[in-house]
Parts: sequence; C-alpha cells; structure tokens
Amino acid sequence: MTQAVREAPVAATRRRVNVAAIAPFAALALVCALGALANPRFLSFDNLTNVLARSTFIATIAVGQTLVITGGGLDLSVGAMAAFISGLTILFLNSGLIDNIPLLIVSAMVLTLAVGALCGMFNGLTTTLGKIEPFIVTLGTMGIFRSLLTWLAQGGSITIKNNDVRAAYRQVYFGDVFGVPYPVLVILGVAVVGAFILYATAYGRHVRAVGSNEDVARYSGINVARVRTITYVLQGLCVALAVIVYVPRLSSASAATGLGWELTAITAVVVGGTRLKGGVGHIWGTIAGALILEVIGNIMLLSNLVSEYLIGAVQGAIIIIAMLAQRGLMRGR
Repeated sequence: MTQAVREAPVAATRRRVNVAAIAPFAALALVCALGALANPRFLSFDNLTNVLARSTFIATIAVGQTLVITGGGLDLSVGAMAAFISGLTILFLNSGLIDNIPLLIVSAMVLTLAVGALCGMFNGLTTTLGKIEPFIVTLGTMGIFRSLLTWLAQGGSITIKNNDVRAAYRQVYFGDVFGVPYPVLVILGVAVVGAFILYATAYGRHVRAVGSNEDVARYSGINVARVRTITYVLQGLCVALAVIVYVPRLSSASAATGLGWELTAITAVVVGGTRLKGGVGHIWGTIAGALILEVIGNIMLLSNLVSEYLIGAVQGAIIIIAMLAQRGLMRGR
C-alpha cells in the first residue's frame, strides 16, 4: 500500500511532464490540419518547403533565445542585431577585398559569426558585470544596433552590388540537397547542437540550475556570470547563422530588417514550453513553436479568413495563451 502511494505522485508527475513536452507538437499537428482544411495547396511540397525555409530565421534565433531564457535572461535585441550584422556582411561582400567569389562568401560568413559572437558577448558582459536587468540592457542595444545599421545605410538600404556575388550567394538560401533546402538543414543542425548543449553537457545543467535559482547555483560553485554570458554569446552566434541564411534571400538590409523578430522568437520559445522565468528549456519544443507561427502566417496568406496584416495581433494572442497554459500547468503540480 505504501509503495503504491509513493509511486502514484511520481507517475502523475511523469504524465504532466510528458503533456508539457508533447503539447507543442500536438498543436503543430492541429494547425497543419487546419491549414489543409483551409486551402488544399497548403500540403503541396512547394508550400511546405517554403514554410520550413522561411521559418529558418526565427527558429535559429529562437534556439539561442531558449538558452538565454532558460538561464534566467532575456534578449530583446536579436532583430536589431540581425539587421546590423546583415549590413556589415553586405558591406564586406561589396568591399572587393577578395577577388575569389567563393572565398569572399566564406570570409563574409566567418566575419558574420565573429560579429554575432561579439554582439552577444557585449550583451552578456553588460548584463552580468554591470548587474543590470537583461530587459534594460538588450532594450538599449536594440536601439544601438538598429541605429548603427540606419547610419551605415544612410537611411536607406544596403544591397549586394556585384551580380556574380549575388548569384553565387543565393544558393545558400535557394539551394538544396536531394530536394531538402539548405535552410532546413540549418534548422536541424542548430536544433541538434542546441539540444546537445542543453541536455547532454555539464554546461547545460549549469544553465538550468542558474535559471532555476541563481543563489543556490552560486553557492553550489557555479560561475553564474560566466554561464549567463556564454548563453548570450551563443544567442549572438544563432543570430549570425540566421543572417547567413537571410542575406542571400533578399541580398539587402535596411532599418526594417529583422523588425519584430524579438517578439516572434520569444513567442516561439514560450509556445515551445520553455518557462519564461528560467530553469526549464525545450529546444525541440521551440522549433515546433517557430513552425506553428510560420504555419499560421502561411494559412493567413492562403486563406481569406483573417487578414495577413493581423499576424502581429495573432502572435501577441498566442504568447498570452501560451503563458496562461504554462501557469495552469504549474498550478496543477
């Protein structure tokens, strides 16, 4: 009798955890079913690959945001950071410093990753060493990054000038391997690496510990400042990867680039089951969350049920509903 009593709460807890983990995928399946009912073209191969490719930017950034939020932080600068890095990448491609086009593109990618890491490090160090709330820090850098891009573009846009460079770089977004677009492979790669870091490494355990209780983590010997700073560096690298895939799509950057990406990324993270207060993160749930948002946008484009101009309102409603659902699950424990 006593053994049965002990096992009952454990079994109930496992069921709740499983529900929380499966919920984003169940919601994705439901949204896809609604899309198929709304328009038969939704399930076409071209449309589905387009949805997956377009979700690359937010999904990649959201993986980094998952690490940041799990560690108890927040990054509101990701959209502006993407715009700034995009501008620098294109300026480098236009510089003509390297005559060999493939080498020029590879060098631009390396520069993009380096700048992304530095931007993330700046956010992380300012937050941890300056002991300032991440909301305030990243709100400030959001303005800094976007203003820098506007200044570099002189209020207009920065475009890849060389047609040969543009044509060669376009393959990064529009190319594929056995019919699978490169952006989809990027999503899978980033998700696998992110999941490995969060679930299979000591650092990932430290991130969850810091997000759960910063004081307890510090008393346990964890370097809280270093753990959090690294999450921001990883976020910067994820933004840089998104930029590498984004730039060849439009071959230009302006002050409007990445506008609203921070809200969309945070929404994907919350919808995916990551707790906004930190301590609990779901990488694969975040990927499902990003796909849900892109599928909803795609449905709004294919159908006349809701205006596509209301996508921001829909995303806002989704994040509120997701937070209410999380709170309901927490109260049930």
